[in-house]
Amino acid sequence: MQSLWAGIYPQAASTRILVMAGAETTLLKARLRTTPSSRTALPTLLEAIALWQGSPVRAALAVNSRRSSFETSLCRDSFPDFGSALYSLEYVDTHRPPRRSDPLTGMGRFDDLRQLLLFSAAR
Repeated sequence: MQSLWAGIYPQAASTRILVMAGAETTLLKARLRTTPSSRTALPTLLEAIALWQGSPVRAALAVNSRRSSFETSLCRDSFPDFGSALYSLEYVDTHRPPRRSDPLTGMGRFDDLRQLLLFSAAR
């Protein structure tokens, strides 16, 4: 079973999501509204990805420990339990230097999310 990794990065303009299979294969890139219209939207999305691909998702929710903002409210509002049989979720600090560029074009840069996923995989 191949590992699935998801990075969720809420920002002022949008919430970006990156899903990868292993370290090299990008499965999904998305830019969504800053906050979901339902508190179950993000857990449901992670569960749907796990069901679609047939593997559990390990997700990293990017938060900036240097400031309190919409990032932390998304976390509190969306995840009452931080996991299920289909996904697990951890907070990851966004204050890390980038290590790698994003080879895919058209959706903007996702280097920061890729980096967060790689750090989470190394744990």
